[in-house]
Amino acid sequence: VQLQASGGGLVQAGGSLTLSCLASGFNFDVDDYAILWFRQAPGKEREGVGCISPSDGSTYYVSPMKGRITISSDNAKNMVHLRIDKLKSEDTAVYYCAGERVGCTLNEYHVDAWGQGTLVTVSS
Repeated sequence: VQLQASGGGLVQAGGSLTLSCLASGFNFDVDDYAILWFRQAPGKEREGVGCISPSDGSTYYVSPMKGRITISSDNAKNMVHLRIDKLKSEDTAVYYCAGERVGCTLNEYHVDAWGQGTLVTVSS
């Protein structure tokens, strides 16, 4: 599996941003494979944000982000999107998409593919 994240940039606080992850190497409609989003803020450890299983559309969001993020998949284009609303300065981070076969655990131990990361900078 290969993943390529894109869509980062400089955004004002309160705004919205959609990141994308282009995936290849598995069948979005059939395979039991989850796409995860992680982020790593400056000086902090990488943390999970949420994930989606494109084959059935099920999603999971970590509690601190619930209500502000939406993860969706475009199976025809082999893409997963992460939309973040009401951006805050603390959302500044490098965002990574990743993949795992176990399910939507958001456990890095189970990740078998990483995208290269895309930087989101939120200005206040």
